[in-house]
Amino acid sequence: MAFTVSTSKFDLLVKKCIDYSSINTSSYVCVANVHMCIEAYRNQEYKKIVNQADMVTADGMPLVLALKFLFGIQQDRIAGMDLLPALLESAEEKDLSVFFYGGTEEMLDNTRKYIQQHYPAIKKHHYYSPPFRALTYIEQSEVVKRINSSKANLVFVALGCPKQEKWMASMLGKVNACMIGIGGALPVMIGMQKRAPRWMQQTSLEWLYRLLQEPQRLFKRYFITNSLFIYLFIVELIRVRLFKANSKLIMYKN
Repeated sequence: MAFTVSTSKFDLLVKKCIDYSSINTSSYVCVANVHMCIEAYRNQEYKKIVNQADMVTADGMPLVLALKFLFGIQQDRIAGMDLLPALLESAEEKDLSVFFYGGTEEMLDNTRKYIQQHYPAIKKHHYYSPPFRALTYIEQSEVVKRINSSKANLVFVALGCPKQEKWMASMLGKVNACMIGIGGALPVMIGMQKRAPRWMQQTSLEWLYRLLQEPQRLFKRYFITNSLFIYLFIVELIRVRLFKANSKLIMYKN
């Protein structure tokens, strides 16, 4: 089974998230880039977690280009850095409650100030920084109770890939909200990190900008995952174009 990406226009995907959140449906959305794709390629259990998500957005430009060259699909790039503020704007308009789960206390303090300044109409916003270890069963139960008691409609999960996707899958049916794995989008939104210039975003080089910001943490990941993705993509392109075979790397759903 291939890694599955949802094909949808940006505005429609935002609307679907808001629809899920408005009726407090337990659901989750994966914001997918090359790192997530390769993690799923290497780990079948993780692939299952991603593929059972209600939506999987094409965050990285390489995934957008893969959909184009493998299937002829002109897909919008739906990056977490764009999706997060769009959902917050909709939360303001519809008087929805939001919950931020993950990140350090400092990051969440800055997030609280940012929400109060930029989205003042969001009256109900909640935050929780979990310990950097596995939670006990009792602690997990307390987290579920805390989120549900807040009446949160949208839960933004900032644990990083693949931890945040595993957490959301474990919370499916327990947390009565739409959960979105936002990863590194949160520190960029609140100004703790800078986003790449527009030309780098449009030419699939945003990863390079992030690498230059955090070379020690990201060099090994990017070198391995990007190289492997390029190799696998070339193999898939040959299979699909020459042999008219179904892709084993990436598929899509409406």
